[in-house]
Amino acid sequence: MNTNTLDFQPKPLWQTLKLTDWLYALILAAGTIFAYQKYSQYMDAYETGFLFGAAAVFSYLGWRWKALARLVLGVGVLSLFAVSQYHGALESSGKNFFLKFFIGSQTAIMWMNVLFVLAMLTYWFALFRRSEFTGKVASSLTWAAALFGFVGLMVRWYESYLIAPDVGHIPISNLYEVFILFCLITALLYLHYEAKFNTRQLGGFVLLIISAAVGFILWYTFDRQAHQIQPLVPALQSYWMKIHVPANFIGYGAFSLAAMVASAYLLKAKGYLKTYLPSLEVLDDVIYKSIAVGFAFFTIATILGAMWAAEAWGGYWSWDPKETWALIVWLNYAAWLHLRMVKGLRGPMLAWWALIGLLVTTFAFLGVNMFLSGLHSYGTL
Repeated sequence: MNTNTLDFQPKPLWQTLKLTDWLYALILAAGTIFAYQKYSQYMDAYETGFLFGAAAVFSYLGWRWKALARLVLGVGVLSLFAVSQYHGALESSGKNFFLKFFIGSQTAIMWMNVLFVLAMLTYWFALFRRSEFTGKVASSLTWAAALFGFVGLMVRWYESYLIAPDVGHIPISNLYEVFILFCLITALLYLHYEAKFNTRQLGGFVLLIISAAVGFILWYTFDRQAHQIQPLVPALQSYWMKIHVPANFIGYGAFSLAAMVASAYLLKAKGYLKTYLPSLEVLDDVIYKSIAVGFAFFTIATILGAMWAAEAWGGYWSWDPKETWALIVWLNYAAWLHLRMVKGLRGPMLAWWALIGLLVTTFAFLGVNMFLSGLHSYGTL
């Protein structure tokens, strides 16, 4: 017998787990049980399912991606510390040192904004100086920005209940909140690909789109005072929002990531930054994987949105402008994937398509709210 023909199969995930992995899952389980015991009287069956489901999902993701596990624990610890500083009153935020300058909802989000912009500048500096150390600093700044952003959203969630129990809601209900969510999801998707493909050279490109969103957040905050917590309109008081919106923005974030990597692909194909960027094959693979992930989640979000529409308005589809443009986005990336997977097309044409697709996606995300009216007009400027 030829022993060289033996196949070496990777071990199942549970056989690769270490004590720290099980401890991480145990901490999440304990936190979930504590939250359920404390707030179960305010939760229906769907919310209970979301709570325990989220603990299971983040346990699995943390096992697969150790850096994410550290982020989850950091967000949990800082959020609990921030909540403990309020002493049951929203007015505490202006008097407590930590809440006022670091981990109050608005201050944490401002730290997120600053750190994302610093990360973008550091990534570009690292690229042109070919500095591995500076690149690591840029990655650390991006992780820190994600940490502060998630803490800001968690504390904002708590603050909404301090205003009044009937005002309290998960902070993904208006343009201000979902732009923060977009920054965080896009950053995490990028950090995942950075670790998987060793593509730190792309950080400056991806952080450009995140910094553009940061610019919108700052304008929306200081010019329109949009950071104020507002009660939900009746149509948004639904458990569907808790799953439809995150799925949607994983799609938006992945499509945006693909577009920015496509811009790097086109620059390299034209001979610019040729020695600075990863190979065209790696860039093509990141574009493809990003669009595939985005398309999967956008499809789920669209289905969930139709089910939500049936509950809220009595019909699964009404050709509302937001629905119509969501369909256009879906068809755009369905065609892209068809050409890539079935026809085997590669090269600049698909890169240009991915880049132009960002314009289509941006109009569906923001332009519809600005220029069109319909049933989805919740986040007007």
